[in-house]
Amino acid sequence: MIPLFRVYMNPEVDEALLRVIHSGWIGQGEKVKEFESLLSEKFYNKYCLALSAGTHGLHLALRMLGVGKGDNVVTTALTCTATSWPILMQGADIRWADVKRSDLNIDFVSMRSKINEKTKAVIVVHWGGYPCDMEEIYTICSEREIPVIEDAAHAFGSTYRESIIGDCTYSDFTMMSFQAIKHLNCLDGGALFCRYEDHYDRGKLLRWYGIDREGSRVDLRCEEDIKEFGYKYHLNDVCATIGISNIKNIGSNLKVTKDNAKFYMDNLKGVSGIELIQTEQDRQSAYWLFTIYVEDRTGFARKMGEKGIMVSRVHERNDKHSCVKEFKTDLPVLDEVIHKMICIPVGFWVTNENRQYIVDSIKEGW
Repeated sequence: MIPLFRVYMNPEVDEALLRVIHSGWIGQGEKVKEFESLLSEKFYNKYCLALSAGTHGLHLALRMLGVGKGDNVVTTALTCTATSWPILMQGADIRWADVKRSDLNIDFVSMRSKINEKTKAVIVVHWGGYPCDMEEIYTICSEREIPVIEDAAHAFGSTYRESIIGDCTYSDFTMMSFQAIKHLNCLDGGALFCRYEDHYDRGKLLRWYGIDREGSRVDLRCEEDIKEFGYKYHLNDVCATIGISNIKNIGSNLKVTKDNAKFYMDNLKGVSGIELIQTEQDRQSAYWLFTIYVEDRTGFARKMGEKGIMVSRVHERNDKHSCVKEFKTDLPVLDEVIHKMICIPVGFWVTNENRQYIVDSIKEGW
């Protein structure tokens, strides 16, 4: 079976990992600082908070923006539930915007129509790694003084115009996920990149119960006054060590992934029963997912399974779940495409022979 996802682990991690495990310090320490420094350098953003999950990054962003009961947050329903649930954790309402048929990202026209006087933030998701229309989104939100949060869980290595996703050129916060099957994994974890220093400073406190770990103390184990409660959202040195090792090969892995995506774009164009997602010249996807539209998706999935090729929609639309039924709204484009979209293997593990076999299998029909 050619898998849709595969965990990457640098073979050289073993020695470094054993040193940390037996060092006597496995919590948040020097390795977390080193990992944050590497991320800051890569994304040209010194305000980087390493966290235990990307979801925690979204929650911290909403908390720091003061989102709460009586507010709403505009976002897309086509995403992992990890995007939406932090909104509920803050007691706010969700206002779903529709997606664009061309790329499955949030439609900024629909987004604009959902914004009202109670909107406290907008969360956009770069579906599969393909960047949203960030200039239009940021302009609309800036005119209304509404902060923008990028969910870049799929988008490690994606670029938009002159910027890299993560530098917060067009947002107030950018969240990344380092969960097991992401481009960069650190066993499990994530990061929150901040545009402003005050958010970064506050986030450092909130990720560790509100405790100032850098200030002076009378007693090493007893914290000084906590002015604002926080959470246990910090990354630990064990996970950071894995991240430090895996990031060494992220460039080569992304190169293979993007080359596979280009191969599909070139060789599936015009194939009967297939419609490719459109791309623009001013942005480049990291291609965590390669999504296509297919006729008779059930038949397609069955055929691919018979050929030993794993396929999936990956994420269910969030608005179908009963726990958010009160926020249900008409999303006509999503209603259309949700029955056609499916993802095929594209990552670093897909060899030249694999990708040719996948294309040939699709061309056989279903």
